[in-house]
Amino acid sequence: MLFSDFGFDERILNSIRHLGFDDATDVQMKAIPEAMAGRDLLVSSKTGSGKTLAYLIPALHRVYRVKALSKRDARVLILAPTRELAKQVFSQLRLLTAGSKLKSTLILGGENFNEQHKALQKNPHFIVATPGRLVDHLTQRNLFLDGLELLILDEADRMLDLGFAEQLKILDAAAGHRLRQTLFFSATLDNTEIHDVAQLLLNEPSRVSVGSSTDEHTDIKQHFYLCDDLGHKEIILSKLLTQDGIKQVIVFTATRVDTIRLSELLTVQGFSAEALNGDLSQSARNKVMDSFARGHFDFLVSTDLAARGLDIANVSHVVNFDIPKYAEEYVHRTGRTGRAGFQGEAYSLVGPKDWYNFKALETFLTRQFDFEVISGLEAKFKGLAPKKNNAKSRQSIKKTEKEPTVTQKKQRQPDKTKFHTNKQDGFEPFALPKKKSKGIPLDDSE
Repeated sequence: MLFSDFGFDERILNSIRHLGFDDATDVQMKAIPEAMAGRDLLVSSKTGSGKTLAYLIPALHRVYRVKALSKRDARVLILAPTRELAKQVFSQLRLLTAGSKLKSTLILGGENFNEQHKALQKNPHFIVATPGRLVDHLTQRNLFLDGLELLILDEADRMLDLGFAEQLKILDAAAGHRLRQTLFFSATLDNTEIHDVAQLLLNEPSRVSVGSSTDEHTDIKQHFYLCDDLGHKEIILSKLLTQDGIKQVIVFTATRVDTIRLSELLTVQGFSAEALNGDLSQSARNKVMDSFARGHFDFLVSTDLAARGLDIANVSHVVNFDIPKYAEEYVHRTGRTGRAGFQGEAYSLVGPKDWYNFKALETFLTRQFDFEVISGLEAKFKGLAPKKNNAKSRQSIKKTEKEPTVTQKKQRQPDKTKFHTNKQDGFEPFALPKKKSKGIPLDDSE
């Protein structure tokens, strides 16, 4: 379906054409008409499906075509779980509103609070924010949401994972009028907490589901390599990064220390690499991500900070230097490539410490992966035995134990406790005189 078939405001169509988009993705085809009809939406779709435009375009259409409820309050609030994702959404919004009179502002934790207050005083039409910092401004009465028309939650599952449930309830109450429309986007909807929060925020929502987080991404080829140890991983990584077809690469690691160590190692080997992790200040993180997006360097070594929110079409490959503890993060990591219809590849290095995370990943994705081998770099490590279920073992031991006989029970009973009398030959122990109770004789002799 073409974007021109939706009946958008002409200003939106001009922006879409300028960005080079013609055909809508599956989630856009299903979600946009429902959103434009004013219905609340509950949407689940896999990463890289185009969901950002699925909510930005209907939001813009509403702002262009519908009269505002309030001249002072923001009309659209978009919440994202992380600063990186919020920045990415804000960038897309700025591209779509370029040349218009619409105002938007970005509210993130870790940035200047007073400058954000000044931006909110300019009465922006759109606010893109992380929940925690926005609630701080709401508490300080720096903004009001009485006139909010559209509340959008992007990656709501991740917000709940990060503990923002209470902030979402506060924001819901601040914009609790019956004219508000809510669009709820989540990678998964099969979760009790997700269901409870959605029930609180949404009013008779339409449900849109396009694929699932466990569906195989047809635009991404996945490769797995066994490794003996850390040094073996580093050698294989260097070999993979010298293959043909490499453009920009994100290397994901488990720890912040490894981001620095690996970026330095790659730099020494002649690769243009930078590290991204939570130890960097927000301004430093912004600088690294902006430089990577502009192509100033080709290899980004990151923790899961970059697993969500980075939408760079030139990322041809992703490398999982460590297999993530949570299988869902693997899906988000690999989803940084193969975006917008481009082909991508994901390499994953599996050592002894990664083995059980790898097996959990196979279970989550309901498939088994074959291991590939680089000539001359074959691993001696071939996997680990399954973990024993200690609870089952204890149950089986209990079942095999025979019930003791009556005689055995009597034999097992401990002797009655005996107390020492302190009496020894030729020694009379010191004893305190008995206390007299008030009004009650201790014995008949008193």
